[in-house]
Amino acid sequence: MIQSMTGFGKHVIQLPSKKITVELKSLNSKNLDVIARIPSAYREKELELRKLIADALERGKVDFSLYIEMTGEETTSEVNEQAVRKYMKQLGNIVPGDELRLMEIAMRMPDVLKTDREDIDETEYQKIREALVQALQEINQFRSEEGKMLEADFKARIANLQSLLAKVKQMDPDRLATIRERLEKAVADLKAEVDENRFEQELIYYLEKYDITEEKVRLANHLDYFTETLNSDDSNGKKLGFISQEIGREINTIGSKANYAPMQQLVVQMKDELEKIKEQMLNVL
Repeated sequence: MIQSMTGFGKHVIQLPSKKITVELKSLNSKNLDVIARIPSAYREKELELRKLIADALERGKVDFSLYIEMTGEETTSEVNEQAVRKYMKQLGNIVPGDELRLMEIAMRMPDVLKTDREDIDETEYQKIREALVQALQEINQFRSEEGKMLEADFKARIANLQSLLAKVKQMDPDRLATIRERLEKAVADLKAEVDENRFEQELIYYLEKYDITEEKVRLANHLDYFTETLNSDDSNGKKLGFISQEIGREINTIGSKANYAPMQQLVVQMKDELEKIKEQMLNVL
């Protein structure tokens, strides 16, 4: 079953004094690209968290956000009283003003808050890991649901391509007969004596150049292989992309050899279906 690279996952854990929120968003990308937004206190754990994400998501542009919200009385920041008073004194020496206004300005100045860096609490970090694992499960579920819709769309378009190919096969004898008739008429219009045997040999050689038997067989095989890969257990967008390129190659060759307006119209419809497949293919994991 295929998976989409588009997804969203979120998990929240409430601790006695903190609320931990993990969010994951992913979009399509050729490789894995993780953008992490986490508090500076947890930077030393960033590589480990990134590895968890890489193991679970494989590909995609992933936006990972970790939010820590204090919900209790606990805090790691204190007002640097000495710095505030010094700023107020300097400001008062420049322009006289009331102390409340001077303190308001001073609180915007650098170093007025002291932050005590604490070691990461391992119990708390395990909770963060658990939240990330839950969010990864959610985003993978989201990707699987999106993948089901993509799969249904692919199967419908492959069925359309197979139907159009069947029409090409049915039309092919009439196409060759029309090309032969066109050539014979062109020679007849010349009103010149021709060697019938030689003409027949040249005609056969000319018609062989427009023969699409191999292309029809290869295109049918590629369509079957696409469906087989689609039904496999693993999601392999790159492999499906390669098969799509081969499908396009055979359709283009049929179009270049057709030399017959009704068949070229079918080829245009086939190209349209394939283009829609390729557009959606960008989202497949």
